[in-house]
Amino acid sequence: MDRANAALRRVPTWVVYLGGTLPFLWLAWTTVQGDLGPDPVKAVEHRLGELGLQFLLASLAVTPLRRLGLNLIRYRRALGLLAFGYVALHLTAWVWLDMGLRWSEVTADLWKRPYIILGMVGFLMLLPLAATSSNAAIRRMGPVTWRRLHRLAYIAVIAGVAHLLLLVKVWTLSELAYAAVAIALLAVRLLPRPMPQSRAAT
Repeated sequence: MDRANAALRRVPTWVVYLGGTLPFLWLAWTTVQGDLGPDPVKAVEHRLGELGLQFLLASLAVTPLRRLGLNLIRYRRALGLLAFGYVALHLTAWVWLDMGLRWSEVTADLWKRPYIILGMVGFLMLLPLAATSSNAAIRRMGPVTWRRLHRLAYIAVIAGVAHLLLLVKVWTLSELAYAAVAIALLAVRLLPRPMPQSRAAT
């Protein structure tokens, strides 16, 4: 792992941001080309939400991977902000492209469909995390308070997975995989942390 971590230290965080925008650019290209099937709005909406969930799971995977020796901590903020960005675009696609900014219908759907409520809960949990993602916010809040606040990501991923499972009519391997990964990433946080090497040796 030392070689992998040394190589990763040479990769700047902007590479993660750039790589994270490529799925959006590809989605935009396929939309322009008309390759999204008979309901392109639903396809765009679903893909943006899926990307948001993928990046959120990736950000939550940083801590377990660090316990295994792979240090990706410097990229966690980028992954989290990409997750928020795609979830925000997913919400925008639903309100604007799908519902046509018809706010009465948006409100009616919000209360009528449980999966929409869950999706909104996930988005609201991500809002304060995105707003406090800077180093200045960490200094202002203090690391302990900041870490406690960012546990909202756990609620966000639970809400996001539940939103997906209730949205689709038939659970495929893809949806079950997202649920399994989310459960595993949350469960591993209940395990005791390994002792530092110096203390373990005493």
